[in-house]
Amino acid sequence: MSDLLTFSFSRSGLPKKGTIVAFCGAKGALSQSASELDAEGAISKAIKAAEFKGSGMKHIDIWTPQGTALDRVVLFGVEDAGALSERDWMELGGKIGAATSSAARVSVMADFPIAPKSSDNAQTDAAAKDLVGMALGMTLGAYRFDRYKSSKDEKGKKKDDKSTKYTLVGKGATAARNLWPQTAGVGDGVMFARDLVNEPANVLTPAEFADRAKDLERLGVKVQLLGEAELRRLKMGALLGVSQGSENPPRVAIMEWNGGKPKSAPIAFIGKGVTFDTGGISLKPAGGMEDMKGDMGGAAAVAGLMHALAARKARANVIGIIGLVENMPDGKAQRPGDVVTSMSGQTIEVINTDAEGRLVLCDLLWHCKEKYNPKFMINLATLTGAIMVALGHHRAGLFCNDDGLAGQIFAAGEVTGDLVWRMPLGKEYDKLIDSKVADMKNVGGRMAGSVTAAQFLKRFVDDVPWAHLDIAGTAMGSPKSAINTGWSSGFGVRLLDRLVKDNFEK
Repeated sequence: MSDLLTFSFSRSGLPKKGTIVAFCGAKGALSQSASELDAEGAISKAIKAAEFKGSGMKHIDIWTPQGTALDRVVLFGVEDAGALSERDWMELGGKIGAATSSAARVSVMADFPIAPKSSDNAQTDAAAKDLVGMALGMTLGAYRFDRYKSSKDEKGKKKDDKSTKYTLVGKGATAARNLWPQTAGVGDGVMFARDLVNEPANVLTPAEFADRAKDLERLGVKVQLLGEAELRRLKMGALLGVSQGSENPPRVAIMEWNGGKPKSAPIAFIGKGVTFDTGGISLKPAGGMEDMKGDMGGAAAVAGLMHALAARKARANVIGIIGLVENMPDGKAQRPGDVVTSMSGQTIEVINTDAEGRLVLCDLLWHCKEKYNPKFMINLATLTGAIMVALGHHRAGLFCNDDGLAGQIFAAGEVTGDLVWRMPLGKEYDKLIDSKVADMKNVGGRMAGSVTAAQFLKRFVDDVPWAHLDIAGTAMGSPKSAINTGWSSGFGVRLLDRLVKDNFEK
């Protein structure tokens, strides 16, 4: 979590210093805190002068009331707090953070009505979740990746770095204080994933990525790193074929979090980690190739997820496996037309060396299935440009062989805002990757490219419940929002953490 933001929670009390965030409802109806601040009518006059409607989470700045030591009052419009979803509370937090980023001390007076028809206990629980949701939104919205910018002050800090202390005041503060460390742990996982995707490829080599995964041991995650020799012994020929053109050797990181019942079968998450993708011999166009430092977004999401689960002490047994390679066009690189043998024994004709992610994932899926016998496997990958043609940057493609698992993933996405949309699988598409010289080929032609990629992976899971998330459009370059102002989104961390929390913790 950003060390520039700190959070505390208080049941009540209107502060006398700093910046205050207060709220109003439809047609400018003021909350109790806002009414207290409006003793001289300054807020009411500002609302009228600005024709402020008190809706849409928009805000106005108010002149500091006379006779106080306050720096600033910011009024946000929230029409019906009881109708806001978890995503809405995070968005509101992000907007509050953006509006108050220059302040040193901010008090958020969250005394609007919350779930008025529910019991007192239910209201308190809802209020606590809403408070921590706002705090998480503020934190995610404040994320910046600027470690390579050189302008610093005499103390070594970035010149535009300003710390802010937030106090969230409202019902449920005590419960929020207890809930916040877990929620902050999930936020840390998102930040970890964002940092990994944003790192330049000359820094984040496969070995460096593996070392950062190894660092999760400080949270209690058991991490095993496999080098090239171990991968050869395991006969991961598909993965090794991708890496053979790079001077940076491959790595596989296997992360285990054992928070569930002993000997209970784990759930498994697998990530594509191509730390830079030139396309290999099937070289990509130069324009935009720099973004291919982010072709490890699936592996970043899995690493971030393991961070989140360990940080909040999830009551589940979880395996995370990431395959880390570079795809380079060296004289030793594999060629179009080469045939490689996967760990499963199935042979693959490499038609296009730029369809490399599925070659990495197929060996990892097989290894996971054979060694860990998981309840299900979910893989994440920035796999195809075709999924962006289909879904743009707003939803990831979901391919799944199990309707129940697909429904659980979709529901988790609707709650968290990491949105997915289910795409088809079928025999008609599977035939498109049959090869004349091998068991299969790694591409199926121009049509239905994201579907044939999923059909390729499906050949390595047998009857294990499995889902493939194609996050090419959402892991990087996704639309800006109140909680994601940068290039890398950390997509998948909150989605899968919620999947685990809601369905698989005992």
